[in-house]
Amino acid sequence: MAFDGILTMCMVDELKEKLVLGKIEKIYQPDKEELVIHIHTKTGNHKFYATSSSQGSRVCLIDDSFKNPATPYNFCMLLRKHIQGGRIVDIRQKDSERIVEMDVEAFNELGFSVSKRLIFEIMGKHSNIVLVDLETGKIVDSIKRVSIDINRIRQLLPGLIYEYPPVQDKVPFKQFIELNNYSFQIKDKKTILSTVLGISPSIAEEMALSLDPLSFLKDAIHSLKEDDYKTRVYLDSSETPIEFHTIPLTQYENSATVLGFESISQAINYYYYHRMSSNRTKQKSQSLLKSVKSSIDKANLKKKRLSEDLLEAKNSDKYRLYGELLTANLHLIKTGYKSVDVLNYYNDETISIPLNEKFSPSKNSQRYYKKYAKAKTAVKEKKVQLTENEVDLEYLYSVLSHIENASDTEILDEIREELIETGYLRRRKISNLKKKKYKATPITYYLSSGQKVLVGKNNKENDYLTTKVANRSDVWMHTKEIPGSHVILPLEHGISINDLDEDQILEAAAIAAYHSKARTSSNVPVDFVQVKYVKKPSGSKPGMVIFTHNKTVYVNPKIPQ
Repeated sequence: MAFDGILTMCMVDELKEKLVLGKIEKIYQPDKEELVIHIHTKTGNHKFYATSSSQGSRVCLIDDSFKNPATPYNFCMLLRKHIQGGRIVDIRQKDSERIVEMDVEAFNELGFSVSKRLIFEIMGKHSNIVLVDLETGKIVDSIKRVSIDINRIRQLLPGLIYEYPPVQDKVPFKQFIELNNYSFQIKDKKTILSTVLGISPSIAEEMALSLDPLSFLKDAIHSLKEDDYKTRVYLDSSETPIEFHTIPLTQYENSATVLGFESISQAINYYYYHRMSSNRTKQKSQSLLKSVKSSIDKANLKKKRLSEDLLEAKNSDKYRLYGELLTANLHLIKTGYKSVDVLNYYNDETISIPLNEKFSPSKNSQRYYKKYAKAKTAVKEKKVQLTENEVDLEYLYSVLSHIENASDTEILDEIREELIETGYLRRRKISNLKKKKYKATPITYYLSSGQKVLVGKNNKENDYLTTKVANRSDVWMHTKEIPGSHVILPLEHGISINDLDEDQILEAAAIAAYHSKARTSSNVPVDFVQVKYVKKPSGSKPGMVIFTHNKTVYVNPKIPQ
């Protein structure tokens, strides 16, 4: 990760230019390790973002909006009390470290001016955000409190005097480039990293590849001070960001795609959004996948047991036969017999019938008749239960497909809510959390002909598309006997399904195949029919419909460019 001391220096220059003398209007904490500060300046409004997450600690400017919790975190409330309404008087970098300091002039409850300093420590797993009172030098609080149990050397707790992280035995890069005739003959990456403070492994690699590491770093820093740079993001073959920096990284230029950005914040936002969104989605989907797969395993086990019980119930005719034969031969049987051999008058063969020695012959006969009657009733009940279980399995497999195809965490949240409503998950107990009204936002594609296509992201959205959005004359599509999304091809008034050309049908069907369990397959069957022939049975699970008059096409999964 390239958020080193050099990039921190450039980021501070960008923040200083845009935020100094700005007024802090609002403070939000979307997550326990994130801060978003709205700042009003003469040139316009800005959103300052900071996170102390170990996966991607950083500071930058953003344009996006975040979902905030119904009840603010304690640190957010504390910042609102101490610095909201204050004015930013300075932003600086601490030496060559990955530490950014933001000085704020604010007013206390009595109306007196006070000075606070918000310190952003960008140090991987040790990252933190600390509010310090400049008059006393004491910590007001930190976004992550560090007690002596966590770190024996440096604690970050309210009331303690703030101390900077321990100084490393290295030469800060700002001092390093000012040295003249510095003896620096060793060029390997490891030695450079252990000698120079504030550089990333990528910059150390560039220095090692250069003829003169000291001159390389001097020239690079000089160009940055002259603002003669663009922040670059390097992408691998799958278009996943692998590195970014304000200094060109020649080690990636031949093997990676290079994207240039005018501002550091734009590059940082692009890098972390595209690198971390997929990881966040994958992590968040794991618990859902585990729950759904567990429900599928239980349903399959239930199916196996019901099938066994049904098979046994279907073989219950022998109980009726035993009852008849015992009734016909009561005079030959005495109480205490464990079994009796009698003639089966249906095939003239001798048959051995097990008996309960505690019961009389007539009682044994009645018990077999009851077993037969119970088995006959069980056949009907087991068939009903098997049908219901098959519906559950079909629904769970459709949910599993939606989870596997989910592209962001918002879709996963909607699927989780659906599973809660259908009883497969329990709602998390969070105090004062208001349930947000569900708002469907189907995925929209446009065919090469310009025709719009709507796709449901989950089963609730499938129902919404099919029963609320689509007109009776629109085209409905779904993979044949394969879990997937409902796809609607809206038709203009006066146009029927027969007016569509084959390419439109095939292109829309390819979208339906892509949003299904068969996304990675080929030659996928897709049913299509007018919406008027699609019905949702009363009481059925989300996304479950029945349809008639359908036709089937075979396509390869694909979405329009």
